[in-house]
Amino acid sequence: MLPAVYLKDYDCISPFGRVGDTWRSLCADGRALALYPVPERDDDSVPLALINPIEETEEGRWLKPSLDLLSGVSGNPWGDERHPVIVTSSNFGIGQLFAHTNVDPEMPLSSASPARAVERIAEACCWGKNRFIISNVCISAQLGMIHAARLLHADLADEVLVFSFDFLSPFVVGGFHSLRILNDAFPRPFSKGEISSIGLGDGAAYAVLDRSNQSELRLSPGVTWYESHHMTGNDPSGSGFKQIMESIGEVVQGKQVWLKGHGTGTVEAGSLEADAASRAFPDAPLVSWKGSLGHTLGSCGLIELAIAAKAMTEGVVPGNSQTGPETLNTAVAREAFSARDFDGVILTSSAFGGAHASHFLSRA
Repeated sequence: MLPAVYLKDYDCISPFGRVGDTWRSLCADGRALALYPVPERDDDSVPLALINPIEETEEGRWLKPSLDLLSGVSGNPWGDERHPVIVTSSNFGIGQLFAHTNVDPEMPLSSASPARAVERIAEACCWGKNRFIISNVCISAQLGMIHAARLLHADLADEVLVFSFDFLSPFVVGGFHSLRILNDAFPRPFSKGEISSIGLGDGAAYAVLDRSNQSELRLSPGVTWYESHHMTGNDPSGSGFKQIMESIGEVVQGKQVWLKGHGTGTVEAGSLEADAASRAFPDAPLVSWKGSLGHTLGSCGLIELAIAAKAMTEGVVPGNSQTGPETLNTAVAREAFSARDFDGVILTSSAFGGAHASHFLSRA
């Protein structure tokens, strides 16, 4: 197994603000989600966490927040031979393409494809051509970090910048609404209930990874698993959740951990994940922050890594967001707790198609 890499720098943006403001709001169990009408369906309102209005613009509603966030990245010659950039998303500029096709044929397509969207960012940030684009549903960001580690260990890079962004559009909101898991109820991850309810959120994050051993935090090699059971549902046996927990358990090897689960608020997947987590790590507190931030789709793995890193640095872990009256098991942490009692955090994401990914973030 490859050795760990180091988390040199990180930040994220959410409706609460940058990573510090987001972490503080989560510690107070704040909720960024609010009810908004489903675009083109004004009779239905659903929980969304928006950074700016959902209407599509010529530039793309994601561009300015993304550039504001990236302005804080250290001044390496990103995109040159030794400093590659990896950009991940599950949506990129799909909102612009949808608007052009269904709303306004005069809407330009300057950032409608992944390549065009990344080119817009690269031009604004003066990145070179050493860039990678990764998109694989809601594990996109973690796959980006896995690829970054491979580049570092193959001595193909000195440092790698991983950037991920996902901003909602009528196309995305309408799609989840059609599945009936995005409805008028707010999500309560890892809580008992009869109705599956998720929220969706805007967000972006970046991480700078290297091998220098000069950081307080290190990131284990990532692990992945694919169920290939159904396009939008998990194997009801929970095989994918069990396998990913077993695989990351081999990385952790008996350390004291807490778990940042995927936890969107759906009943079946939440039950399968909570059960697999409690079996693999019976003493580990389990949290999800999607009850506040919503599901930030392909970028959730990097946004939530940034929050977890901030929690480890500050010494306080935000509890499970917007927990219901009854939890799925006793490991679900309702309140914020001390990070100093643990060696690190297991970070998991799962996705359509039964895709799973996990990392272990620990103190160096």
